[in-house]
Formats: sequence, C-alpha cells, structure tokens
Amino acid sequence: MYTAQELYTRYEARFSKNNFRESPNGLYNPVNHIMSMKGKRIRPLLLLLACDMFGGDTDRALNPAFAVEVFHNFTLVHDDIMDKADLRRGYPTVHQKFGMNAGILAGDVMLAYAYKYLTDIPVHFIPKVMSVFTETAIQIFEGQQMDMDFETRSDVALEEYLKMIEYKTSVLLACSLQIGAVLGNAGEQEQSAIHHFGLNLGLSFQIKDDLLDAFGEGEKVGKKIGGDILMNKKTYLYISTFHLANEEQKATLNRLMNESDELLKITGVKQLMTDTGAYNATIKKADELYERSLASLYKISLPAEKKQALIELAEKINQRDY
Repeated sequence: MYTAQELYTRYEARFSKNNFRESPNGLYNPVNHIMSMKGKRIRPLLLLLACDMFGGDTDRALNPAFAVEVFHNFTLVHDDIMDKADLRRGYPTVHQKFGMNAGILAGDVMLAYAYKYLTDIPVHFIPKVMSVFTETAIQIFEGQQMDMDFETRSDVALEEYLKMIEYKTSVLLACSLQIGAVLGNAGEQEQSAIHHFGLNLGLSFQIKDDLLDAFGEGEKVGKKIGGDILMNKKTYLYISTFHLANEEQKATLNRLMNESDELLKITGVKQLMTDTGAYNATIKKADELYERSLASLYKISLPAEKKQALIELAEKINQRDY
C-alpha cells in the first residue's frame, strides 16, 4: 500500500517532463502553459489510490491518471474562455496569454491526448474504462451548458444547481475513482460504492470551491475573489442567499446583479450572503455531503487500513482553504 504522498511523487516523476509533441509551437506552448501550473492533482491521486486500495498495479494506472488530469485541464481552458477569466492558479489563463483561437485549439488537442493516454493500458480494461470515461465527458459538457444557462435565470432551484455541479465537477472525481477500481479488478458493487463516494465528495468539493471564490484569500485560491459574483453565477451560496432573503434583501440582491462597480457589487452581495445566513447554510451542506461520501466508502468490504490513504486525502480536500 502506498501513501498519497508516495503516489504523488511517482506521478510527478513520471509526468514532469514534456508529454506532448514539441511542434507546432503555437499549439503546444499553450498546452504546456496550463499543464505546468501546479494544480492539486486530486483526480489522478484518487485514481491511483483507488487502484492501490483494490490491490491493482499502480504502474498500469499512471497513464490513465495523467489522462484524467489532461482532460480536467482541457475543461479549465475552455471554461476560462467562456467565463472570460484572466487568472488560473495565479497565472494568466491560456486565452489571455496566447489568444482566443489558441485557447480553443489547445483544449481540443488536450482532449485527444486524454484519450491517447487513457487507452494506454492492458487491452482487457479498455472497454470498461472507455465506457466510464466517455459517459463522464458527456455529462461534464451537459453540466457546463447548464451552468451557462443559469447565468441568465433568476429562478434556479438548489436541486438544479446540485445536479449541475454533479455533472460539471463531481462526475470526474467519481470517474477517476471508478477507473482506478476497474484497474484494481474491483467488482461492480465495489465500483458503484466508490463512484458514489466520489460523487458526494465532488459535490462537497465544489460547494467549498464556491465559498472560496467569494470568501477565500486571493493569493491562496489563485484567482480573483468574487469572480462568480461578477458573472452572476448561480452557486449554492448565491441561491441560498436568494431563498433565505426577505423582500428588502431580495430587492437589494436583484439591484446588485446589475451593479457596474465591481467592488460595490462584490462587497454588497457578500454582505447579503452573511446576513441571510446563507454562508453558514452552505458550509453545513458541504459538510453533510462530505459525511455522505465517507459513508459510501465505509460500505466497501476491505480492511480499514486499505482505505486509510483515501480517507486522509478526502479529509485534506474537505479542509482545504485554497
């Protein structure tokens, strides 16, 4: 059994060098820009830990682990374009640094590379791994469209938002874990349990991410604080604010949605999030989903010590402030 740090070290050693072609530079420089940013590596780590937990060969799992990280970063490149974001992990976004066309094409080739690395595994694993990954990709694109649709709606329900982040964020964590379980020869019931662990962990993760976007520290989070507020994104935090607000507060919130002064808008909306109790309600929901995720993991009939590394990583994800 490996610790998360040991698997992280092995992953970084394997993929620290250039894993893409060198030319044309106009295509691969943007790819290397986003991939060189030190992300959390949560998805590849989840995949490797799941594989190890079920007794699989983690050497075989390294390429699929890289595939999910490439795919995740592909979605970030295109997401930043749609959100008109200037910063990612404290660095200029791909389209900001290299231009819009370069950003679109870099994302496209990263999707192709994700499939290239995903299928570099023993052939008998490929059908199941491809099925899980491709369905996940479709759901992520559906979630992104839902997210964009919500920007122009004022009637988004909390249930709708949870479904959107399940598709846009949670399913890739769940997919990473399930692929790791497949490579560890886990049965269908075990795969289902670890998939549900990932879904609820991902929901908690995204809700915490929404909180950090509004209330985190810019230097730690690596992006402009209040970006979701400026984009009128319907996050769990925002929707809770609207539902918990009295009529006067709702009127203020609606007015702030059209406020042109960025600082005034961010400050005003954050104040309402606190005053209505939405901030505390959002923290409570994230914690509830985290506990639900652990309950799914505990259902897997393996010795506790085999689950320990995965539990520790989940706890670290849950307690993060960046």
